[in-house]
Amino acid sequence: MKPVYLFGLLLGLASCGGSKDKTAESQDSVRTVQTPKRIDEVLGIAVIEPAKRISQLSAETGGLVKSIAVTIGEEVKKGQVILTMDNAVESAQLRQASVKIKTQQDAIETARQNVQTLRVQLQKAEADLQRNQTLFAGKALTQKDLDDSKYEVTNLQQQIWASEAQVREAQGRISELRADIQYASTVAGLKTVKAPENGTLLSLDAKIGQFLSSNQSIGDFAPAGPLIALTEIDELFALKIKVGQKAYIRPQGSDERLTTGTVVLTSPYLRKKSLFADNAANLEDRRVREVRVQLDDPGKVIIGARVECLISIQ
Repeated sequence: MKPVYLFGLLLGLASCGGSKDKTAESQDSVRTVQTPKRIDEVLGIAVIEPAKRISQLSAETGGLVKSIAVTIGEEVKKGQVILTMDNAVESAQLRQASVKIKTQQDAIETARQNVQTLRVQLQKAEADLQRNQTLFAGKALTQKDLDDSKYEVTNLQQQIWASEAQVREAQGRISELRADIQYASTVAGLKTVKAPENGTLLSLDAKIGQFLSSNQSIGDFAPAGPLIALTEIDELFALKIKVGQKAYIRPQGSDERLTTGTVVLTSPYLRKKSLFADNAANLEDRRVREVRVQLDDPGKVIIGARVECLISIQ
């Protein structure tokens, strides 16, 4: 009886052990099956910029800075002078061209008066010729006197033609001088740096007495208009970003909401990271999509600030 009892006890323990193993295996299987998390927002590091982007101011020609008319942070109108360089040489050339055109205009007027005088003389000579022809027909005038009258008429006609040609030539010279004046005025105008449009002067790297080289960058300019958060979204979430989606801006590493906004532009292609390529942590060869978010309250941010931009993709 004892061997039969021990065999039954061992068989029961084996059955219980197998049941526990199956239960543990079932529980492990349940734990490994997880529901994917739902993504409601996509985060991108952004920089605050004007919608028309920041532009660099530069001098079209070299020169010595003579005066500065605008201070940093000042709002300016399109065409307003920001700084002026010395333009003594260009101004002298402009005055010289203006004097030349005045002299030429006087010469044209003199030539016209000369033509008018010759025409009066021609009228008299033609009248004399007609009278002398009548006298010659009545044998009251010699052939020589008649020939002299004809010569006088012909001579005056040629003088008139020559004088009229001089007037036309002088008028043509006027056009050349006007072109010289326009050129001198343009060159003199290049000695000033003007606001390309309405906006704000962000920085100015020029001082009175400093010599500027041609096309040298002298500062940054922000065109007037709305501000945007310019961000780059990783290619993993690129297709989830659509124009019209809502977003909000917060400082880096903070939960404080600075302002809300709306996606107004999504790039049609993926490219390499460019906004923060100087970040040593960006070592992955990942592509990004440029996204622009127009801000609802731009007064809460400052141009050039780096912020976090969270875009709702629900």
